[in-house]
Amino acid sequence: MFIGEYQHSIDKKRRIAIPAKFRGSFKTKAIITRGLDGCLFVYPTATWEKLAEKLGSLPLGERKMRQFVRLTLSQAIETEVDKQGRILIPNYLNDFADLKSEAVVTGLYDRVEIWNRERWKKQTAEAEKDKEEMAEELGKLGIY
Repeated sequence: MFIGEYQHSIDKKRRIAIPAKFRGSFKTKAIITRGLDGCLFVYPTATWEKLAEKLGSLPLGERKMRQFVRLTLSQAIETEVDKQGRILIPNYLNDFADLKSEAVVTGLYDRVEIWNRERWKKQTAEAEKDKEEMAEELGKLGIY
């Protein structure tokens, strides 16, 4: 399980270290793809395979589903995790997430997210404003 928020630098070759606490789940490979809200999603291979299977079974006849699957799967890439626990972010994903020399790496249960620092600050500020309302909705579902 991935939890927590970490500040990491991105080197000139577009490599970023996976937090040490997360590395055991990745072994030698990771899958990176476009995330939601402008971040990148990073998955261990086994988790990605389960998600990709679910996405692949969505109805092709529904345009929105087709578009979502197309973006998620076509933009995914398998990357090596080097001996220092770093992964290489391809140019097209780096551009999508607008990553600079510093990024925020967050753990969100079954995936890791990589964020542009300013986007992350904005995202968390927005969530902070809505957290009471979100807690009420979760309470209605019996979760919180």
